[in-house]
Amino acid sequence: MSWPGTLLLVSHDRAFIDHVVTSTLVFEGDGRVQEYIGGYEDWLRQRRQTEPAAVRRDAASTNTAPAVAKNPSRSPRKPSYKEQRELEELPARIEALEAEQQQLQAAVASADFYKRSAADIHEALARLEDLETLLLDAYSRWDALDSRAQGRTER
Repeated sequence: MSWPGTLLLVSHDRAFIDHVVTSTLVFEGDGRVQEYIGGYEDWLRQRRQTEPAAVRRDAASTNTAPAVAKNPSRSPRKPSYKEQRELEELPARIEALEAEQQQLQAAVASADFYKRSAADIHEALARLEDLETLLLDAYSRWDALDSRAQGRTER
């Protein structure tokens, strides 16, 4: 109960996992391992919350793909001044989001985290999920803007 170390436990007993662990590592496929806070039931709950957002992202990416394929001869437009400024500011924004994410992950990993109130725990975990989404969006936007800017300089 009070051991300060880390123990890696592998078990098929879901009830045992739910009662013992504070963090669960799950093989998500494609060689990806994702850490979830809590036991098996917590993982199921967190997975259900993230699936709709992932489905929406996949649907949005498939909706934009045909538009690109329809006009392959059309050259990509140059980034606007506003987009160029956004491209210049994105690395600092990403760095700030990553710093906040690291701070929250360290707080969640601390031994005292689950001694807080349920509202504080929920708020911290929800913010971690938000940060992941914000970072994915920022990286995607950075890639799109950078690709557009590179396309302009290669001509």
